[in-house]
Amino acid sequence: MPYKKPEFNPKPGKFQLTSSYTPAGDQPKAIAALNDNVAKGVKHQTLLGITGSGKTYTIANTIAEFNRPVLVIAPNKTLAAQLYNEFREFFPKNNVHYFVSYYDYYQPEAYMPTSDTYIEKDSAINQEIDKLRHAATRSILEHRDTIVVASISCIYGLGAPEDYFDLMFYAETGDEWEPEQVIRQLVYMQYTRTEIEFRRGTFRVRGDVIDIFPGDQDTIAIRLQFFGEELEEISAIDSLTGKQLKKLERVAIYPLSHFITNQERLDDALVTIKSELNDWLPVFRAKGKGFEAERLRQRTMYDLELIKEVGFCPGVENYSRHLAGREPGQPPTTLIDYFPDDFILVIDESHVTVPQLGGMYKGDQARKRSLVEYGFRLPSALDNRPLNAEEFWERAGQTIFVSATPGDYEVEQSSKYLVEQVNRPTGLLDPEIIVRPAKNQIDDLLVEINKTIERGERALVTTLTKKMSEKLSVYFREAGVNARYLHSDVKTIERVELIRGLRKGEFDVLIGINLLREGLDLVEVSLVAILDADKEGFLRSERSIIQTVGRAARNINGRAILYGDRVTKSMQAAIDETERRRKIQKQYNEENNITPQSASRPVDASIEEALIESLTLDFQELPSDPKEILKLINQQKEEMFAAAERKDFETAATVRDQIFKLEELLLK
Repeated sequence: MPYKKPEFNPKPGKFQLTSSYTPAGDQPKAIAALNDNVAKGVKHQTLLGITGSGKTYTIANTIAEFNRPVLVIAPNKTLAAQLYNEFREFFPKNNVHYFVSYYDYYQPEAYMPTSDTYIEKDSAINQEIDKLRHAATRSILEHRDTIVVASISCIYGLGAPEDYFDLMFYAETGDEWEPEQVIRQLVYMQYTRTEIEFRRGTFRVRGDVIDIFPGDQDTIAIRLQFFGEELEEISAIDSLTGKQLKKLERVAIYPLSHFITNQERLDDALVTIKSELNDWLPVFRAKGKGFEAERLRQRTMYDLELIKEVGFCPGVENYSRHLAGREPGQPPTTLIDYFPDDFILVIDESHVTVPQLGGMYKGDQARKRSLVEYGFRLPSALDNRPLNAEEFWERAGQTIFVSATPGDYEVEQSSKYLVEQVNRPTGLLDPEIIVRPAKNQIDDLLVEINKTIERGERALVTTLTKKMSEKLSVYFREAGVNARYLHSDVKTIERVELIRGLRKGEFDVLIGINLLREGLDLVEVSLVAILDADKEGFLRSERSIIQTVGRAARNINGRAILYGDRVTKSMQAAIDETERRRKIQKQYNEENNITPQSASRPVDASIEEALIESLTLDFQELPSDPKEILKLINQQKEEMFAAAERKDFETAATVRDQIFKLEELLLK
C-alpha cells in the first residue's frame, strides 16, 4: 500500500528573518542557487559550505523565502541544540522547536545467547525534553511557520498524528460541557488529578473550576470556569500563583503522551496480540523449544493482563504495531508524519547524518531478532523500530544536504545541484595545518596550549578514546591548565553547557573524541590538536580531519596541529583540500580587497534559559509591584523547600535560581 499522510490544516504564517547580518562572501550566490532549485522543485541539493562560511544563515534565507514548514535533522543532540539556538535568533517571531530523544539514559532490552544473559530495559526520561517534544508536534499541527530542529532519533516510532490530534481536548467559550465530561477526557488523555502538587500533566478541580497544566507548557496553566453545563470562561493562569494572565476565546490541550489510542483499538489489540501468541507457540514447540515457548507465553499473558487492567505494561512499545492497528512489516509513524507534504528537509552535517539513517534500523533489528528467537518477545516487536533508509527517503520532502565534506550518497543524489560556499564573510582562510611527530605529543601540546591561553583564546583536543580524554583532562589540570572533557557519557544538557562554558572562558581546553567534529560554532577557539592523527580509521579519515580542523576556522589565529609519526593518505588528502581552499580564499580576498577578521558571535543563553523561554506564552509578565514580587519569592521558596524535602534536588536548584532572578528584580 503506498504511503499516504493524514491531512491537517495548520494556520498560515510568514517567516520573518531577523538578523544584523547581510549576505556576504559566497552567501549571496549560494542563497540564489538554493532558492532557484527549491522553486524548480529539485528533490535533492547540497550546500557544500566550509566551516565558518555561515551555512545556517544561508539556509535561514531560503526558509524565509518559501514560508514552508521545515525539519532540520542534526546527527546528535549537541548540534541540534546549537542549531535550535541559532534558528531562534534568526526567527524570534516564529515557531522554532527542539525535538530529540527524551532519554538521559537508555539501556535497551537485549539477550546475548552466547552467555545466556538477558538485559532488561532501563531508562531515565528527561521531563524537560519530553515537554519540548510535545511543544514541537503541537506547533507542526497548528502553524505552518514552524521549524523543528531534531536529532536522528526523529526516525523512531512516534504515536500516530491523527490519534494525537483527534484525541485532544478542544473547547471554546460558551460550549456546552459538563465538568465530569472534561475530567473523563483529561484522564483518558493520561492527565492525573491532583490536589497537592500542581505540575505538568496534572489537573485540579475546585468547585466549578478546572485548572489544567498542559504537557507542552512550562509555567502556564489553563483555567476552565463553568456555569452549570456551560463553559463560561477560559483563561491562561500562572501555574504557581494562579494569577490570571489572559482571557482566551478557545483552547486546545493535547494528550500527555504521543502514544495514545482509543478504547476500541485497545480492545482489538488485546485480541490480535493473543492471536499472534497462539500462532507462534506451536512454531517454538515444533522446533523443540518448549522452554522458550513457555517463557514467551508467560511474559505475553502477563503483559496482556496489565494492558487490559491499566492500559500499559513495561515494554508496551513492543506491541505498538497492534496498538496502532498496523499490518505486519508496515513502517511506524514518526515525526515526519506530523509535517505536511510540502515541508522542506534540511540534513545538517549530512556526511554523518545520512549513514545513520540506515545504521539505526540495522542495529535495532539485529538486537530484537535475538529477543524473538529465544522467546522474550513476539515477532511483532520487530515492527517497533526506526524507519529504514528506503522508508525515510520515501517520506522526505525537498531535501537540502548541508556539509563541508559531503558523503558519497549526497554527491550522487545532487551531482547537478551542488552549491559551493567556500569564501567566508569574514575573509578568514582555512586554518593552517601543521604536522608534528607523536613522540612527546602531550608535552608539546601543553606548550602550545599555554601560548593559546596567553592570547585569551581556547583550544580543542581530540583523542581516540573516552578514557584518554578523561585522563588527559586530569593531567592538564594538574599542570595548571583548566581543562574539561566531553564524550557520549555526558548528559545532553551538560554537553551544551560545556560548550557554552568554553566560550565564556570558564575553562580553556575542551577534550573529546568525535563529538568535537561537526558544527560546533566556537569563535574563541584558535587551536585544534589531533592526537595520534596517523591512526588511520573512521576518527582519522579525510572527512573527520577536515571537520576537526574546521573548529579553528572562525578565529584569525586558527591553526591545527596533527600529531603523527607518518603522513597517512587521509592526512595528506585533508592537507591538500585545505590548501586548495586557502588558495581560493586568498584570491577572493585580494580581488575584493578584504582584510580577514575573526568571526563575532555572542554566547548563547544557557540551554535551560532558551528552552524555558520557548515554552513560555507571550502574554506572561513578571509583576512590577515589589509586594507582588516578594509574594512570588515566598511562594517559590515554599516550592523549593517542598522539592528538597521529597529529594527532588534538581527541581529545588531550578527554583532556587528563579528566586535569585526575582531578588535581582526586586533590587532594581
